[in-house]
Parts: sequence; C-alpha cells; structure tokens
Amino acid sequence: MTKHSGGNYGSTMKKHNIKGRATVVNMWARVVLKSVRVLIPAIALSLVGLPSIAQNAYYDRDELMERFAKNDHGHPVDQTRFYFNDLVKLEHTSVKHQEGTGSCWSYATNSFLETEMMRRGKKPYDLSNVYSLRCALKERAESYLRMHGAMAWGEGGEIHDVLNMYALYGAMPDYVYPGTEIHVTGEKIAEMTDALHHLLDRVLEDPHSTLAHDWRAAFEAIMASFIGNAPDKFNFDGHNYTPDGFAKRAVCIHPEDYIELASFNNKPTYKKIMLEVPDNWSFNRVYNVKMDDLTDIIDHALSKGFSVVWEGDISEPYFSGYEGLAIVPEKSMDEMTERERDDIFRGPHFERYISPELRQRALNNSETTDDHAMHIVGLAEDQNHKKYYKIKNSWANCGRYGGYIYMSKTYVKYKTTTILLHKGGLTTEVRNKLNLGTSREF
Repeated sequence: MTKHSGGNYGSTMKKHNIKGRATVVNMWARVVLKSVRVLIPAIALSLVGLPSIAQNAYYDRDELMERFAKNDHGHPVDQTRFYFNDLVKLEHTSVKHQEGTGSCWSYATNSFLETEMMRRGKKPYDLSNVYSLRCALKERAESYLRMHGAMAWGEGGEIHDVLNMYALYGAMPDYVYPGTEIHVTGEKIAEMTDALHHLLDRVLEDPHSTLAHDWRAAFEAIMASFIGNAPDKFNFDGHNYTPDGFAKRAVCIHPEDYIELASFNNKPTYKKIMLEVPDNWSFNRVYNVKMDDLTDIIDHALSKGFSVVWEGDISEPYFSGYEGLAIVPEKSMDEMTERERDDIFRGPHFERYISPELRQRALNNSETTDDHAMHIVGLAEDQNHKKYYKIKNSWANCGRYGGYIYMSKTYVKYKTTTILLHKGGLTTEVRNKLNLGTSREF
C-alpha cells in the first residue's frame, strides 16, 4: 500500500506502475484526466450534520422511517441525492490530514488504536503517525538491503505495519513528535524517501565501502534533516515515558490480539497466506476468508463495539472523496450512457452483483490494488434502507460529509484488499474456522 494520497481519481498510476502517493493537487488533476465524462456539475460544498447517537446505539424503527421520509425541514426526501442516518457510531478521535503523504496506512491504523483505547476505557491520545512511518522506514531499509534492492521502496505500507512497529519501537503522541514545529508534507516525505533510496542504492553498489559500514547513521541523519529526531524520552500529560513505556502504560494494547484478513479465491480458505502486494515489505501472512465473510465480520464487529481498519482500491470513478461515497454501479462505465455516468452520485441506484470470481478477476488484473487505508467507525442506512459503512478518512474535513466516506457493502466485497480488527470482533464461526481458540480479555 499505497499509491493514493486522497480523492477520487483514476487508475493511471496503475497503468504506469508508479509507486508512492500523489499530492492532493495532483489527485484532483487525475480526476479531470480520467473521469471527465463522469464528473457531476460543480456544486457548493455542504457538510451534512449527522445526528449524534450513543456508542452502539440504534435508532427506533419508527423514528428511522420518519427520518427517511422527511429531511430536516419536513419536506419529502430528494431522491437525486443521498441521505444517511447513522445506525452504529463508535467513538473515535477527530479526522486528521495526511497532507498528501503516502502514509494513509499509518493514519488509518493509528486512528484505530486510538479508538481501541477508548473502547477499553482509556484516555485517548492522538498517536504519532510520523513515528510509525519513521520506524517502518528503518525496518524496510534493512529488508531492502537484505533483498539486494529487489523489492519496492517508498513511504507506502500495509495496515499491519503500525502494529509491527508498535511491538518493536513502542509509540508516542503526536504532540511530542513531530510536535508543532515540524510541518510534515507530502513533498517533504517524497524528497526524504528519495534521498534514503539513493543512500541504500549506494550501499548496494559498494558493500565494502565506509558508507556501507555506517549507513544506519547516515540514514538517521537524512531522516532528521527532514522530519527531526524522535525523542528517546519525553514528558507527556505529567508523566515521563520512553516510547516503549508509553505503549505499555498509556496505549495498553497487545499486538497479538489483532488479526488481518484478506479474501483471495485462488488461495486456501481459512488458512494463513502470503499477502502478495509490493508494499508488504515485511512479508506478513494474513488469514484468507471467503468474500462474504468480510462484510459479515465487519457487521459483527461493529455490533459488538469493535472498529475495523479497511484497506483497498479507490481508483475507480465510482469512489469520490468529494461526494463522500463509494458505490458500485450496476453497469460498467463503458456500458453507461453519458447521462447515467453523470448520475452515479445523484441518489441511490441498484449496484452490480459481485461474485467471488469477479472479485478475484479484479485482483488478478490489478483493477483492485491496495491504494488506500481508512478506519471504519460506524454503520449507516440511506433513505432506501440500504446499509453502508461510515469510514473515517485522512484527507482533513473535506467532502460532503466532513472527512467521512459512506461505503456500500458491495464496494467492500469488490474492492477490499485487507481488513484488520481485534480478534474479539470475529464471529464465533470464523474464529472456529481459523482455529484461533479463546481470545484474551477484550
């Protein structure tokens, strides 16, 4: 993961096999280049105020029907747009901005850990996404040299990287590092990873040089010049911590309690498989489940108060950060008339039937890749009673829903690469099929 930094844009990067992330500005340029036929007329951006409901609370059915029938002004619902009511809304921290960096995997999974702190009754802190990135780059560099450069290099990663780095290096709050004095941007991170890449390639060119013996110090110096030094000790909220101590005493999660799942139709089911994507630099293995298990597991987890990290493809014209929607039209884009393409986001429509074979075909031909990661924090229903997952994005408070995406279950089945959650959020049936046994205290 991941190629994309934000927004609704096309698969041009897939066709040219470009790694890394584009800036938000470049992202909007891709919208125009790929999706000009399907862009809706520009309209004023409006943020929809969603009613606040308690964690895991459900609306009364009669209240839901009344809300679906009328909008806030008491008029019939306009079927040319979407209206959502949150059915399950889990506690979570505020929407952040990844600033055009390619570290959505860090933002999504750290947001997930913050929600895990809240679920367990802990005081939540905004965890440092940059610290996770910094640690991952150090470990990735070791792998890059061991593999003689025969692996992908860059700031992209997978959602399990945050937990892996948490186990190795601990964690720290964003207030401490990078803090308020260091402004991290996509351009800065891209320049840093390019410089680090050049250093590593020089080491490979002459493995007996002085640089080759001292490359780690040079690596740290390059990172420090762009994103500063991460402290070995710090004082926060009246307590002294090391990164490891902060992880154990303040965050208090156990990485072994979490599980990553994928669905590949060409691999053994309910077994661990290699996640075969370029950014899986740590060569992590994930559990393989059936396609329908993905949404069943997410549904069960949300009903029990567990949020989920989602990773998947967003390069389709029917994903829109501006509209805050991810759906799968019943017809392919090539089969649509110009009017139908214009109407993709103008109210609910029937969606395509997704079979495991269709899903696997998209994975095989790279129509589905690990573009982006986000944090599933709730369940919602549109005016036609269709269910969607409410997903916290990391592109600031932009779009129709203030930084959130409503993603249909059909889209999840079609375009998911992996999900990550606490084992306590799994159904008993899936736990038994995976031979996980009994989980520790949730």
